[in-house]
Amino acid sequence: MSTTTTTGRLSTRVIIAITITILAWASAFIVIRGTAPYFSGGALALARLVVGTVLLGIVVLAGRRWVRPTAREWLQLAGFGILWFGAYNIALNVAEQTLDAGTTAMIVGVGPILIALGAALFLREGLSKWLAIGTGVAFLGVLLIGFASGGAELGLSGILWALVAAVTYAAGVLLQKPTLRRLPNAQVTWLGCAIGMLVCLPFTGELITGLQSAPTHAIVGAMYLGAVPTALAFSTWAYALSRMPAGQLGISTYVVPPLAILMGLIVFAEVPAPLAIVGGVLSLAGVALSRRKAAAASVAAPDSTPVSAPAKTVAE
Repeated sequence: MSTTTTTGRLSTRVIIAITITILAWASAFIVIRGTAPYFSGGALALARLVVGTVLLGIVVLAGRRWVRPTAREWLQLAGFGILWFGAYNIALNVAEQTLDAGTTAMIVGVGPILIALGAALFLREGLSKWLAIGTGVAFLGVLLIGFASGGAELGLSGILWALVAAVTYAAGVLLQKPTLRRLPNAQVTWLGCAIGMLVCLPFTGELITGLQSAPTHAIVGAMYLGAVPTALAFSTWAYALSRMPAGQLGISTYVVPPLAILMGLIVFAEVPAPLAIVGGVLSLAGVALSRRKAAAASVAAPDSTPVSAPAKTVAE
């Protein structure tokens, strides 16, 4: 399947996949904020991943297509599942127990710049001038968000957990991308989710306790997190990631923090502190600066594939 039209534009299916991913992931910050008080970070992650694994498993079985991973791919899948599905979800849940959804989304929004740095360090893509500048600007933004918390212990703890989420998100993407060169998208997503679920099994007791005391809306929220931001959005993300350059796709996620802030304002009447908003803008500006050269290159030569981009299209 072609990733672009003859004019170099993305296909309609890829644009729809990106849109679904952005909206679902933005909504996840809001639902976690409303659900986290009733579950521990690990218990909520386990609930989300159990639902996601079941739904994605149905999709994989219905597709009846299985490609046997190589030993190297199994290692990449294990790292992808442990870091992005397991550690990321736990860290994000804990962060939102003390931070508002918008602030958390802004901090996690530095993930794309970490992906670029990781590609430069581990995939030998080089460290460009714009990447170095963007890193400095984004780091300054995170510092401002920290100052906006007033140095409170809980605020600082939430910021650190959000940074852990950003790091594990970036590492997960770097490990996921090579697997999409040969393995079907649905299979990669399901295996990652299942591995993440296994990592979270030690929180089973906490989940059972939480389900016994949590109100209905919190349980529904946990199920929503597994069905939409996990099963659906990670599938549409993998679909888009296998059909376009990573840098170009990463740029699209810049929309998530503003959407999360808007949703948080509507649902919880929460607005990040003014200094935190300035810091978030700086962080996102840093991400944009870091990808400036890569974005221009991907537009000029959409068929050229960097080391971190998939070598070929993988059909479902």
